[in-house]
Amino acid sequence: MMATANPPSGVVIPHQAKWHQRLAAALIFFLVRCLAATIRFRLDDRAGWFQTGPPVKIIFGIWHNRLALSAMLYQRYVRRFDSTRRMAALVSASKDGGLLAQIFERFQIEPVRGSSSRRGGQALVELTSCAERGLDLAMTPDGPRGPRYEAQEGIITAAQLTGLPIVPVSYHLNWKIRINSWDGFLIPLPFARCSVILGKPLAVPREISDAGRESYRVQLEKYLNEITRD
Repeated sequence: MMATANPPSGVVIPHQAKWHQRLAAALIFFLVRCLAATIRFRLDDRAGWFQTGPPVKIIFGIWHNRLALSAMLYQRYVRRFDSTRRMAALVSASKDGGLLAQIFERFQIEPVRGSSSRRGGQALVELTSCAERGLDLAMTPDGPRGPRYEAQEGIITAAQLTGLPIVPVSYHLNWKIRINSWDGFLIPLPFARCSVILGKPLAVPREISDAGRESYRVQLEKYLNEITRD
């Protein structure tokens, strides 16, 4: 049953996954795990935090077209050192977001539904609550609609409200399929080599002007593009 976008209370309810999306999510979860088992990962840890696990909770910033392996990267470079550690990820409130939310839940990642165009304020409140509960956060700075490789302000606001540092994340695949979508979504192929780069953390002060927030947005965009290679 599709929820109404604007119920009388004024609270925007995200689209929920239907039965066929839940089935697709289970299949994708299985395929991603099988595919990741064949991939050869190599880590470039510029943060210096991921050889033994990050010492603090963080916000992972990763471009939208690299979501395919994002959950596996969290398991590989964070949860392997602390199996109790959990993450919440911002997911669009759209129908497509309902599918992604189902996939993340199977990876034990808590989806927070919202975007700059729909349910954004509520999502920021929920992300802040997740950080207060001790969860890491993950956001796609150019999602869910782009433009590709252009960071939006939402992740900077989240870092300001939570006090968590942003860690830029990207990876390069030597063997992949690029989907003809706005973001050029990357699908890794079996036995690909994946070079993962975890950049230096970016801390955003709690007290900051609009001009200062824009400066951090530009800086994060620069950091992510410096470690991104298509």
